[in-house]
Amino acid sequence: MAAEAEQGFRPLDEASLIAYIKATPALASRLGGGSSLDSIEIKEVGDGNLNFVYIVKSSSGAIVIKQALPYVRCVGDSWPMTRERAYFEASTLREHGRLCPEHTPEVYHFDRAMSLMGMRYIEPPHIILRKGLIAGVEYPLLAGHMSDYMANTLFFTSLLYNNTTDHKKRVAQYCANVEMCRLTEQVVFSDPYRVSNFNRWTSPYLDKDAEAVRQDDELKLEVAELKSMFIERAQALIHGDLHTGSIMVTPNSTQVIDPEFGFYGPMGFDIGAFLGNLILAYYAQNGHADQANDRKAYKKWILKTIEESWNLFQKKFVELWNKHKEGNGEAYLPDIYNTTNLLSLAQKKYMTNLFHDSLGFGSAKMIRRIVGIAHVEDLESIKDASKRAECERAALNCAKTILKGRRQFETIEQVIEHIQSFDRD
Repeated sequence: MAAEAEQGFRPLDEASLIAYIKATPALASRLGGGSSLDSIEIKEVGDGNLNFVYIVKSSSGAIVIKQALPYVRCVGDSWPMTRERAYFEASTLREHGRLCPEHTPEVYHFDRAMSLMGMRYIEPPHIILRKGLIAGVEYPLLAGHMSDYMANTLFFTSLLYNNTTDHKKRVAQYCANVEMCRLTEQVVFSDPYRVSNFNRWTSPYLDKDAEAVRQDDELKLEVAELKSMFIERAQALIHGDLHTGSIMVTPNSTQVIDPEFGFYGPMGFDIGAFLGNLILAYYAQNGHADQANDRKAYKKWILKTIEESWNLFQKKFVELWNKHKEGNGEAYLPDIYNTTNLLSLAQKKYMTNLFHDSLGFGSAKMIRRIVGIAHVEDLESIKDASKRAECERAALNCAKTILKGRRQFETIEQVIEHIQSFDRD
């Protein structure tokens, strides 16, 4: 089957992409069809690492085309990479789009043999959230929108809503996204805790800090637990890479993109990725402060957004649970959890565990962004290396203590206080 799929695959360039669009009604119609297709303009906007990403415009419309290559684009065919990630990205976008259409771009077309997807163009002035955080832009609706997205996508793909048969069918479908999961296992849960050629950090300033991570036995034991949970726990259909680079925003709109790591995993991995990246953005602010703007007000806004994101998510998730408690979900059967008090106790325990999972995964994501292979622009764009290292050290120390002590936190407000205690501005 793999050989057959390879036979149908060819990387498209601009000329062959135009021919492909003209021959594909689902795409041609989005651009107006007919004579509109004579004025197509194409711009390649991929970040250069994995995929080709094209913005395609005609006089009557615009779409985005994304094509996965069978190798890491920036390295070449010496580093093979499964093209099937495109199938899982399209599948996750469609499923999450069904559950939360307000914050998920629509998929118009998917061609599995070509590993090619056509989807809605998220038009300017949308920008990547990470870039907005670096620029110090406030997004007043972000916490509300992201809590909607996480509550809906996680609840409706879990056993709180679905029966076991349907759940296991979906888990089996996404099990094949194993290569992308293995990549996460390596870069998040393994490499930062050992000597690896892929690791890097702001040297020489953080040499001792990176070594301390590799020597911290307590940290390693906690990370082992998180890694097991990531591999073993098929809790919900998660995005799998829900950082601030996978979210496009304006002050009024929030769109979640790029779920090529999508699979059935622990809910806390998505929640933690989002919160952990906001915490990294918080610690980066001191490096972006200047005489015109000390960023103190903006740092308060980030903390408020972290707090509201969790509290709103928790509220919405439990509301969905209460609304559908008599439904098909097989995790908490209504004839067993048959009093308000008992169901409330079950929900409290569930949400506390999910909170601690989210703190653990979020902290692990922070650590890998400081001493692992892939860093974040929030910190990387701080030009003064010693200043950057100061911000990174504060974030690293905060993450290590949260990861090790995550079960001691009862509220997000306690976590906010903890974050502030490592801030040296």
